[in-house]
Amino acid sequence: MLASKDSSETSSQTSSASSAPSAVKTGSGSTRVRYLILLMLFVVTTVNYAHRATLSIAGPAIAKDFGLDAVAMGYLLSAFGWAYVAGQLPAGWLLDRFGSKKIYGLSLLFWSILTFCHGFTAHFSVAKAVVLLFVLRILLGLAESPAFPANGRIVAAWFPATERGLASAVFNSAQYFALVLFLPVMGWITARCGWPSVFFYTGAAGMALTVLWFKAVYSPKDDPRISPAELDYIERGGALVDMDLARKNESAVPGSRKSHLEQLLGSRMLLGIFFAQYCIATVTAFFLTWFPIYLYQARGMSILKVGLMASFPALCGFGGGIFGGAASDYLVRAGCSLTLARKLPIVAGMLLSVSIIACNYVRAEWAVVVIMALAFLGKGIGALGWAVLSDTAPKQIAGLSGGLFNLFGNISTITTPIAIGYILKGTGAFNGALVFIGAHAMAAIVIYLLVVGRIERLELK
Repeated sequence: MLASKDSSETSSQTSSASSAPSAVKTGSGSTRVRYLILLMLFVVTTVNYAHRATLSIAGPAIAKDFGLDAVAMGYLLSAFGWAYVAGQLPAGWLLDRFGSKKIYGLSLLFWSILTFCHGFTAHFSVAKAVVLLFVLRILLGLAESPAFPANGRIVAAWFPATERGLASAVFNSAQYFALVLFLPVMGWITARCGWPSVFFYTGAAGMALTVLWFKAVYSPKDDPRISPAELDYIERGGALVDMDLARKNESAVPGSRKSHLEQLLGSRMLLGIFFAQYCIATVTAFFLTWFPIYLYQARGMSILKVGLMASFPALCGFGGGIFGGAASDYLVRAGCSLTLARKLPIVAGMLLSVSIIACNYVRAEWAVVVIMALAFLGKGIGALGWAVLSDTAPKQIAGLSGGLFNLFGNISTITTPIAIGYILKGTGAFNGALVFIGAHAMAAIVIYLLVVGRIERLELK
């Protein structure tokens, strides 16, 4: 339960981390390379989410040009999710087999090329263009599938337990920063240059970033920039610095992939974390798919205004994500159990996200934006799922665990666009859609309080 505070758990999870800082403080050659790695994760994840959001911001113009109704748009918006979910377990296996740097870098390159190609669909007939867009969204989902399992894997390797909540929150908050930074820009590009240009510009930016990724990212024990003091600090604090060394020695990983999956799915704690992630990710799926269209259709805003107005809730989500991660790590350092330190921000944040339903009862544009900002602030505060996974996943199969976790979470990218499309077709309004999102936020609270239980690392048998 949320209020439980196990002293033995607290001491075992924080004793090594509390003794480690002295190594950095007193080491004459101390470095902070882990923050450079985190910066790269933040930048790449920002580009990742910008590429995902391109169809949302260009959606009204595409729907108008191609004559698509709400259900057709729902299926088109969901195409990414089908492939993204299907790719999670293979992506997790590839990360464990070949390492994060290589797989993530290739993923970045391929998804950027695919985003760029979206813009060419404008030159085909309507029927062919819709089919091509659907196929490209499927391929994009496959190409992006290693991204978040790799993020979680890299954070687990580079950060001690007392910094892991904030580190996970930083890369996770990039999804909000992407909307803050790119929604106004993409709205302006769409209004001034046409929707194909959105895909050309964002795709080109991702391809350029690939070069920097391969030059800047290493595992802890392979990085030539890290000092012995920093390596000692993160290792003694619980960072899984040997993760890729274990990858090179597969005999060190007991059991088969089938038995690994059985153990992950047989854990009540992990199953609860997986299902809660689906509920939490449903809130994000709405903001990434239907939210700009909601502002355009239900609230009568122009495309340019949508880009500007949608960035404010995203900014609140970004701030909430940083605050939630920092607050969770503070609770760990203050002596609270890991269970309390992770669950409290999640539950509080999801309670705030339920406020999205209040948009059904206001008319003023500013009130809608403020309520959406509160809901997204709560989503940011509660978005600690990757930190929880870093605390609980078996270190030998961190990639596979991350893939399974992301698989559950991103089922929402399939169900949410389609469900809202049918709600709109059946009711002619977004009211039911907002209730659908709020109900998922409440379900996440129930799961963390009643199902997950104590948060601790699962050991393979």
